[in-house]
Amino acid sequence: MTNSYIELESLNEEIINCHQCPRLVEWRESVARLKRKAYADWEYWGKPVPGFGDARARILVLGLAPGAHGSNRTGRQFTGDGSGDFLFPALHRVGFASLPRAYSRNDGLTLQDVYITATVRCAPPGNKPEVDELHNCQPYLVRELNILKPRVIVCLGRVAFDRILRIFSVRDSSYKFGHGSLYRLDAQNEQPPSKESKALIADYRTSRPWLLCSYHPSRQNTSTGKLNAEMFDEIWQKARALMDSE
Repeated sequence: MTNSYIELESLNEEIINCHQCPRLVEWRESVARLKRKAYADWEYWGKPVPGFGDARARILVLGLAPGAHGSNRTGRQFTGDGSGDFLFPALHRVGFASLPRAYSRNDGLTLQDVYITATVRCAPPGNKPEVDELHNCQPYLVRELNILKPRVIVCLGRVAFDRILRIFSVRDSSYKFGHGSLYRLDAQNEQPPSKESKALIADYRTSRPWLLCSYHPSRQNTSTGKLNAEMFDEIWQKARALMDSE
């Protein structure tokens, strides 16, 4: 058992027991009690959703937040909702996921060289976390980055992208979100880090990880054609190439 596995397990226990955001606690637990008719037989998770994947991952995938009837029901990131139905087949096609479908945290799916997490760990009303909720969850993400030290960070959506820039104190105006955009988190493009980020991520920031952007695989994007399978596959192929390049 690796040190990173032990550290992630300890961190995830903290995440699962978090009650920092009253609005999110009330919402996630209310959804778990009332349920959706289609999932009436499910025992909803109804707690913060921890990250999951390979404890030796060189790629960290950062999403927005658990879906009310997806991860908030199943207890695993991107599992049991439309976004996951698009994400996991793509990961499987490139060899990062053992199965093309995720429906339960006990379905046997494993990830290789990938760890999946989120900017906010509780399902937010309307899928829109508030600024203070993003700030409250940020230390968990910083610790994941510090434990894993991934070579590539794949941001699914603008909120994830903005959060990484905040953590790395990037103020370079040339860093703009767009599908397929790629940046190096280079010290020369950073302002002095915040006290929090400096304390937790000082060693990692010197390794200059890659920041790769993708549209979020939400149904809003995939059903309208804003994001299609070919576009998404190119992201994971690029991530693998970057991972293996050094």
